[in-house]
Amino acid sequence: MPMPLALPTIEDERFLARYPFMPQGREHMRQILDANGITIEDLIEAPWLEDIRTQGRLRLLDSVMHKDGADTATTVDLSTEVGRMTEVLSFLHAMLVVCASFNERLLARWVEGEASRADILFGDDLGNFELIASSYISDIRTEPKRGNEDVVYWIPMVDFIELCPRISGTYWHLPNRPVEDGWVRMDPAVGESSRGRTARLLKERVRENLTDSCLERMSRMSEEFAALFSEPVERITLLLSEQVEAEMPMSAAIREDWPPCFESAVSELNQGVNVNHVGRVFLAAFSKSIGLSQEQTCSFFANAPDYNAETTGYQVNQIYERDYTPHGCSALKTSARCPVQPGDDRLCDQEWLTHPLKYIRAKQRSRFRESSQEIQESEVAESEPDTANS
Repeated sequence: MPMPLALPTIEDERFLARYPFMPQGREHMRQILDANGITIEDLIEAPWLEDIRTQGRLRLLDSVMHKDGADTATTVDLSTEVGRMTEVLSFLHAMLVVCASFNERLLARWVEGEASRADILFGDDLGNFELIASSYISDIRTEPKRGNEDVVYWIPMVDFIELCPRISGTYWHLPNRPVEDGWVRMDPAVGESSRGRTARLLKERVRENLTDSCLERMSRMSEEFAALFSEPVERITLLLSEQVEAEMPMSAAIREDWPPCFESAVSELNQGVNVNHVGRVFLAAFSKSIGLSQEQTCSFFANAPDYNAETTGYQVNQIYERDYTPHGCSALKTSARCPVQPGDDRLCDQEWLTHPLKYIRAKQRSRFRESSQEIQESEVAESEPDTANS
C-alpha cells in the first residue's frame, strides 16, 4: 500500500500529545511510560493515575457515543508535561479498553470517532499539515499561492486511488479530479478548502492504521489481561447497546414488526378492498418511513379496485418527495383505520403507544434484546467446561 518509505521525525512533544494516534505516537507512548516508570498494570489500577483513567473514559465515551463526530476540544493543558502525559496515556487507556472488549462493533465506533476527530484537527492545522500528510501518504506537493488564495495540494495518484473508493460523493471519482504526471489536484470544494479535502482523505488512513493496530493488539491480548478492564468494558458496551437500539434504522424492520394498522392496509388492498384516502396516504407515508422503495409501495396497490399504475406512481412519488409524516394512532382511529380493539394487541394497549412508528421501534428493540441475550447465552455455554467427559 502507498505509504511514506520513511516516517518523518517528530520531536515536538506537544504535537505528539495532540495527535497520539499518529504512526510516530506508539514510540512516544513507550517513551512516556519508561520515563515515568509506569507499567500497563499501573495504568489500569495505580491510584495516582486515576485522572488519566478518567480522561481516557471520557475520550472513549465521546468517540463512541458522539453521533455527529467526536469533540476536538480538550481540557488538558498540553503546554505542561503532566498535561501531555495525560493526553497520551488517556488515549492509550481508551484503546486498551476497546481491545479488551473483543467487540467489533465497539472497535468500529471508536475508530470512526477517533478518525473523525483527526479529520477536523488535521484540517485546522495549517502550520503542520504537510508534516501530518507526509506521515500518512507517500508524498504531497503544494501549488504556488495566488494572492490571498489558500494553498492547493496535489497528492500522488496511487494514494488517491487506494483511499478514495472508501469515500462517497462525485468529488472522489478520479475522472472528476485534475490529474497531471501522476499527481491529483485536491481542488477546494463548496465550504471546504483544499486542506480540508486532503484531510478527509487522510482520515481513511487514520481509520486503517487504528483498526490494524487494535486488531494486532487483540490477537496478542490474553483473557487474563483483558479481564483487568472488565469494569470499563462492561460500562461502555452497555452504553453502546443502548445507543445502537436508539439508532436502529427503520429499514431494519421485518414484516413481523409491522403494526396492525399497516398490516391491515396492505392485506385489504391485496384482497381488493377499497381502502379509504387516509389509509392509502398512511400506507405510502409509513412505507417510506420504514425504508421501502417506491416500487415496493406501489406494488401494495396493484389489486386495488381502482388501480391505475400511472396514477399510483405519481401519488406515491408525491408523498415520498414531500416527506409526509405517517398518521398517528388518534388520527387513524378517527378515520376508521385502526383495526385493533382493547385486548387484541398487548403493545397497542400501552398508554405511551401513540404512533405506529413507536410500535415498530418497540418491536425492533425487543428483537434486538432477544438476539443479544441468545448470543450471551451461547458464549456462556461455549465457555463452560465439558463436564460430560470430566
